[in-house]
Amino acid sequence: MWSNMRISWLWLTVLLLLGGHRSATPSHAQAPTPIREFVIGYSAQGRPIEAVQVGTGPRKLVIVGNTHGAPEANTYELTRQLIDYYRSHPQAVPDAVRLYLIPTINPDGVALGWRFDAFGVDLNRNMNTNLDECSENDWNRSVFGAYGIVSDTGGAFPDSQLESRVIRNFLLDASGVIFIHSNAGLVFPAFCEHAPSIRMAELYAAAAEYEYQRYWERYFITGGMHDWAASLGIAAIIPELVSPVDPEYGQNLRGIQAVLAAYAEVLPLPADQVVNGQPVPAVIWRYWRAHGGDAVFGLPLEPPRQTALGIQQTFARARLEYRPSLTDTLFVVQPVPVQADLTSDGSISAAFGTLPIGIPADGLASPMISDGPLFFEQSGYSLGGGFQQFWTQNGGMDVFGVPRSTEQTARTADGQLRTVQFFERAIFAYDADTEQVQLEPVGWQVLLREQVRAPTTAPQIR
Repeated sequence: MWSNMRISWLWLTVLLLLGGHRSATPSHAQAPTPIREFVIGYSAQGRPIEAVQVGTGPRKLVIVGNTHGAPEANTYELTRQLIDYYRSHPQAVPDAVRLYLIPTINPDGVALGWRFDAFGVDLNRNMNTNLDECSENDWNRSVFGAYGIVSDTGGAFPDSQLESRVIRNFLLDASGVIFIHSNAGLVFPAFCEHAPSIRMAELYAAAAEYEYQRYWERYFITGGMHDWAASLGIAAIIPELVSPVDPEYGQNLRGIQAVLAAYAEVLPLPADQVVNGQPVPAVIWRYWRAHGGDAVFGLPLEPPRQTALGIQQTFARARLEYRPSLTDTLFVVQPVPVQADLTSDGSISAAFGTLPIGIPADGLASPMISDGPLFFEQSGYSLGGGFQQFWTQNGGMDVFGVPRSTEQTARTADGQLRTVQFFERAIFAYDADTEQVQLEPVGWQVLLREQVRAPTTAPQIR
């Protein structure tokens, strides 16, 4: 798809080299703005989700076209035209910004000729919007869709679809995101109060000469990507084109240029947070919150640790690692591996491993929703029942890895005998009294063991 971009870039390089022989260009002249094209992930049917990056500034602005497949194909065409413009005019992106353009997050919907993903789910109703303070936009299986038609197209659970997980992980370090749709001829920000989102929508609407609305007035949008993003502090808006077929390129270019010109006001840098009295780096906090927060990983137990590869922070049930070298991949934050065994008295001995965290060649794995147990050839073990449900709904392969044991009885950290199962990056435990699955507090156990082993008094010299 992007072969013409590669040719243009090579030709531009040749011209620059030739120009060096014709003029005395100062050695301190400004370098050309980098342009990069790459695949951020794959759809459920294996189609690439492609992006083009212009610039390398600290404030990440992402433009997402075509969430709703074939009926909104003009947003796909618009994003391609915007790519052509910024490829020819990279200097239009301020030095403080790095701009990403994604022509479609739903290539399966384009290929299949409908609004939904390959499984009939509306991707803009599938995100976990339960994180903000507004209950009206919370995720729901039954949703208002095009023209206000109600259908059960919200997905099996929040973030159930692979494409939703791709955009979720890609935006973890973003400052702002613009989701382009059609066709209502207006611009609106995230539903809950978020000042940068509101200001971005106002600027975009004025420059593009679209109507500004504080929110979508026709019906409640549940599980919307813009509301999910704003709940993590990412400025997020939805411009709706007027036409169902015309990409309205000039108007939207003016809207984007207005946003870029006001980057300091509308593209806030990701902000560190304080949770349980501990500072949490922004990207780790966003991953933690977007993947279940306290309910899944527990609270942070210590300040972040600097490592040779990035930053690690220990939570009650996991240790999360942020690797700057994996920026703009879907694995910039991951739980570190867990090494676990049963001791002779049936209790669990666990530690955090040092195995490298890799990037699967084919990106995120599709959520495995099945009526029966799952068998993993990688490890030779199966996964079923409540453990399977918890694994699937909270990140699956990409968060927990594959099972490393059968279900077995062990004495858990609270001293009770429970059914447990070991995974690459976690230990699952089932509480029969509450009928709930949760992760064993590996982080708490490791830190407690370190404190016990640490000397309590300073060594004396005699």
